[in-house]
Amino acid sequence: MLLAAVPAAAQFDRWFEPRTMRLDYYHTGNHGQEIWSFGELIEEPHWGGSRTHLIDTFGYGNYFLKVFEASSHRLIYSRGFSTLFFEWRTTREADTVTRTFPESVVFPYPKVPVDVEIHQRTWEGSWKKVFTYHVDTANYFVRRELRMEYPVFDIWISGDPSEKVDIVILPDGYTEEEMDRFVADCWQFEKNFFTYSPYKEHKFDFNLRAVLAPSAASGTDIPKEGKWVPTILGTSYYTLDSERYLMTPDYHRVRDLAANAPYDQIYILVNSGKYGGGAIYNFYNVAVNGNVSSAKILVHEFGHGFAGLGDEYGPDETYGEFYNTKVEPWEPNLTTLVHFERKWKDMVADTIPVPTPDIPKYYGVVGVFEGGGYMHKGMYRPMHDCLMNTFRGESFCPVCQRAIVRMIDFYCR
Repeated sequence: MLLAAVPAAAQFDRWFEPRTMRLDYYHTGNHGQEIWSFGELIEEPHWGGSRTHLIDTFGYGNYFLKVFEASSHRLIYSRGFSTLFFEWRTTREADTVTRTFPESVVFPYPKVPVDVEIHQRTWEGSWKKVFTYHVDTANYFVRRELRMEYPVFDIWISGDPSEKVDIVILPDGYTEEEMDRFVADCWQFEKNFFTYSPYKEHKFDFNLRAVLAPSAASGTDIPKEGKWVPTILGTSYYTLDSERYLMTPDYHRVRDLAANAPYDQIYILVNSGKYGGGAIYNFYNVAVNGNVSSAKILVHEFGHGFAGLGDEYGPDETYGEFYNTKVEPWEPNLTTLVHFERKWKDMVADTIPVPTPDIPKYYGVVGVFEGGGYMHKGMYRPMHDCLMNTFRGESFCPVCQRAIVRMIDFYCR
């Protein structure tokens, strides 16, 4: 059901307060089954999101949040997202092991009772409702204090959070004595981030803030080396048993720390020189501070977390069967050609063959190159190379840039 045809800002004021309602839950399962269980409701003091674009128009993600006004069942908010659990259940471990992952969804703080639904994208590409919960803000069990309260400092502020893409940077593996280094790394983060197009052309569409939260020890976990470090967010290499995949399973703690500032995107900056990072759409982003490729890791991962871009390289031993080639993937820079007209067909010149031979003649043009999404066959990417494929180049391809700009406009226009 669509919102009534009145100004979007008025819709926000009608239904919401400029704070955040967070619903924590637990996601349990394996390759063949899943269980969703409620955790708690938490009021957070800031709302960093748009007050005009309340309904998701992209349809990205493996899951979809819907918030309905309870009495009329009117849809008043929605967002797509993905999770670490979804990725884990494609691994070999999920064939024999059942695990539980903490997860959350957030939405503007409702003035009226609402019904929350989470829908899951099936293997065939349709949506299935998997979780529902009735939220009454008068419920005295709504937790209303910050569980991890720390100072926030501004890195780059260009305007009101409701009209900008707000990034909150969280430190992991920086001790109290290393907070000055974290501050310096945040300034470097700003410099690196706005070096690449289209971010440099849209600098005034972003706000960057950071939370000064020290860890008990310096660095991060490297399980294969027997290195375990007590950090505030518990990041670790070898996530899903992939050496370079640097993530944390403790999503509730990530949300607790991010709640100190208004945000649309969470970026965890890890105090490590070892190559690594990761990101999941509307979940969180991770990069290291001290690697020679840190700048490219930063923007590559943000492409996943913010714009929903998929990896454009071929097979990755981390995952089993990740995509159904009989269905068009939701990522804007990948196609199975099932519904290519929904992707970048309008950007391919009539003289370019589809599929496009991966030969030097076509290296500099937008086409349809086979290989991507961790697959050699049946999945196609827009160009021979791009920052979503390798770090040999210095730029995103035109298709990825358009996808990023469209997402910036969604938050800011």
